[in-house]
Amino acid sequence: MAEVLVYVDHVDGAVRKPTLELLTLARRIGDPVAVHLGAGADSAAATLAEYGAVKVLAADAPEFADYLVVPKVDALQAAYEAVSPAAVLVPSSAEGKEIAARLALRIGAGIITDAVDLEAGDSGPVATQSVFAAAFTTRSRVTKGTPVITVKPNSAAPEAAPAAGQVEQLPVTFGEKSTGTKVVSRTPRESTGRPELTEAAIVVSGGRGVNGAENFSVIENLADALGAAVGASRAAVDAGWYPHTHQVGQTGKSVSPQLYIAAGISGAIQHRAGMQTSKTIVAVNKDEEAPIFDLVDYGVVGDLFEVLPKLTEEVKARKG
Repeated sequence: MAEVLVYVDHVDGAVRKPTLELLTLARRIGDPVAVHLGAGADSAAATLAEYGAVKVLAADAPEFADYLVVPKVDALQAAYEAVSPAAVLVPSSAEGKEIAARLALRIGAGIITDAVDLEAGDSGPVATQSVFAAAFTTRSRVTKGTPVITVKPNSAAPEAAPAAGQVEQLPVTFGEKSTGTKVVSRTPRESTGRPELTEAAIVVSGGRGVNGAENFSVIENLADALGAAVGASRAAVDAGWYPHTHQVGQTGKSVSPQLYIAAGISGAIQHRAGMQTSKTIVAVNKDEEAPIFDLVDYGVVGDLFEVLPKLTEEVKARKG
C-alpha cells in the first residue's frame, strides 16, 4: 500500500489532536508516515503509532525554532523525496497552509486547502471542501503531481489503529533561504485553561450584542461550564472587546466544532464563513429577524444577559 506523509503538529513532543485526525484520514488512502520536526520525537512516537503511523521520520535542528517556516519546508521536502508518497497531509492552520503551499510549489504539485473530508479515488485522493462561506460543498482531486492537502481541525474523529511507529532519523539539508526570517523574541501566551479555538469540540462566541469588554464574562462563564473555547465576532474584536486571536470568521479563524453557540451575533456572511460547518449551531439574539436564525439548528429569541446565565446555571447543576 502506498505511503502517505502526515506533518505532525506538536508541542515539545505532545501531539495535538489535528494530527491524530490526519492519521485517521491518511489510513483511508495509504499507510501513514509521520514527519516529526523538532524535539520530542521519541515521546511522540507512541501516540503516533497508536493512531496508525507505520513509521516516524524525525529531524531536530535549531533552525526549526529559530527561523520561520522555510526550514520546515526543507525538511518536509526531504521526507517527500525519501518516501515518494501518494499524498502529503498537513493541518490547516495558518502556518500549515504556508508550509503546504511552499512544498507544492517546490515539487510541482497541485494543492487543496481546508479539506473537511478525504477518501480514496481511482485517480488519487478525493477531498471534500466547504466553499463560498459554506454555501456549497465540492469534491475535488489534484491532477498534477503528488497531492498536497491541508485538512481543517475537527473534520474527523481520531480513531486508534496501532502500527509499528518506528522512529527513523530524517537527514535534512537547509537551503540558503531557510535563514531569511529569524525569530528574535518570544512572548508566552497566557493560558486560560480553555481548549484551543480551532480544535475545541464546543465554542461559545459573543458579538456586538455583548455590548462591551466588561460583559464578555457572561460568554466566558458559559464556556467554562461547558469546557468550551471562547470566540468573538469581528464586530466585537474591532471594538476592542476581545483579542483578535479569538475572532471567528472569514478574516479570523475557521472552526468546525460539535457545538457552536453564538450569542449576540447577527450572522453576517463574514462570520458565517468561519463557523457554518459546525455540527450543531445554537444562537441567542434579541432580534428575531437576525440572519443567524436562518442557519441554526436551535434558536433562542431573547436577551443573552438573561438566557446565558440561566443556561450556565443549568449546565453546572446537571454536571453535579
